[in-house]
Amino acid sequence: MSLFIILAIGAGLLVGLSRQLNGRLALSTNAWESSFWNHIVGLAFVSLIALLASSLFDDGLFGGAPLDAPWWAFLGGPIGVLFIAAGSWAINRIGAAQTAMLIIAGQMISGVAIDIAMGVQGQLWARALGVALILGGMWVTRTAKAKG
Repeated sequence: MSLFIILAIGAGLLVGLSRQLNGRLALSTNAWESSFWNHIVGLAFVSLIALLASSLFDDGLFGGAPLDAPWWAFLGGPIGVLFIAAGSWAINRIGAAQTAMLIIAGQMISGVAIDIAMGVQGQLWARALGVALILGGMWVTRTAKAKG
């Protein structure tokens, strides 16, 4: 379990770094072009990793069955494009911390909604409290920033 916690924290750190790098790229281009280059370079990187990994595993380069997935499972790609472009646009206008908090708030709200819709066990009050604390923290930092 601790390995998964470390992986999740590491992923969060990489998201923050990625937002900064894409935001900087958007200053030299624009949010959509930044998203384009993010995905082109990402495609090249994941292709290289897939080629290297295929030699380590018996299932070959692409051992899965993507056509067995429901159509909506492929919406992650277009959603990712919108996410990258929106984050690249926002970070240069409202700052890294504010952008990160808003992204986390959105992730928490959608995560709670998905868990509830999927029937995942958990206390509704605890989920609602977690979202409320994040939104409250955003409000406090936004109010303090406006006064300062």
